Amino acid sequence: MDSKVIRAKAPLRIGLAGGGTDVSPYSDIYGGNVLNSTINMYAYATIKPLNNGKIIFNSYDLDIKQEFGSSDIIQSKGDLALLKGVYNRIVKDFPQFKNLSFELSTYVDAPVGSGLGTSSTLVVTILAAFAEWLKIPLSEYDLAHLAWEIERVNLGFEGGKQDQYSSAFGGFNFIEFFNNNKVIVNPLRIKQEYINELENNLVLYFTGQSRISSEIISTQIKNVNEKKQTSIDAMHNLKKQAVMMKEALLKGEIDRIGELLNFGWEYKKQMALKITSSEIDEIFETALNAGASGGKISGAGGGGFIIFYCPDNSKYQVIKALEKTNGKIYSFQFCPSGVQSWQNSQEIYIL
Repeated sequence: MDSKVIRAKAPLRIGLAGGGTDVSPYSDIYGGNVLNSTINMYAYATIKPLNNGKIIFNSYDLDIKQEFGSSDIIQSKGDLALLKGVYNRIVKDFPQFKNLSFELSTYVDAPVGSGLGTSSTLVVTILAAFAEWLKIPLSEYDLAHLAWEIERVNLGFEGGKQDQYSSAFGGFNFIEFFNNNKVIVNPLRIKQEYINELENNLVLYFTGQSRISSEIISTQIKNVNEKKQTSIDAMHNLKKQAVMMKEALLKGEIDRIGELLNFGWEYKKQMALKITSSEIDEIFETALNAGASGGKISGAGGGGFIIFYCPDNSKYQVIKALEKTNGKIYSFQFCPSGVQSWQNSQEIYIL
């Protein structure tokens, strides 16, 4: 039969400054500031409407496929919880859509737990695909907030708020977090020449170690609840780092980026245990000895991706040195656009 195929994609992000201050209860008590930018690595979702009374979830990157009879509620425990969680919330919030039958397929360009916001970006992507299919009017703020609620409230996964807003809006953003889940996204008008220089001088390195960010975030939350001053003061300084990073980018003071990354990394390590390790410390030492002026882990810490700032063409020596380690260098470009969705008419044969 001839039918529409619905697709969506949203960009992953690298965190440049302030990461961790978007996590409750810190952001509720003190307010948080984060500066991040989306890059040309994506989460993808495709919905194929069916008429056979089945719901099929298919994650190509995880190599997991599950099939259910059409139902308004699918137990979200176990594999593919994010896919099930989005579907359950859509049906709950929009009860006019009953007895849906479809195949939802997803893919993410980076491993789970890599520190590029993969889980939250995937939720935003799936939501956008459902909104495109069912003609649900959701703004970028709506998508991001709903994605946050699905992950943090409905599914109970611990984490912050920056990733959902970054993937929904795209580009360079200075994002402010307040109590009562109020979020303000401030897009930054950075000159293209500054972006080009930053892109030229950054090295994106994958440690090869994915990590469970919720463990680190749980400790961070506990430290705030228990009023551990070292951890709280570290987050205060990360807020300052985000403001300083914004100023440097807007003014074109690009060679300050390395020292600002280092400033944030030193305080990030004070937020909770397991943010760094002896292996990660060795990777930093290798990059800095080869010419990098600074770096930080993108995400909660403990593994995943690290970004290094490499002035004066030192990136080539840094890359050469890092290639001797167990990780992998990823080439990337900054991505100015956020989540996108569209439809494609094609032949679908339902067996």
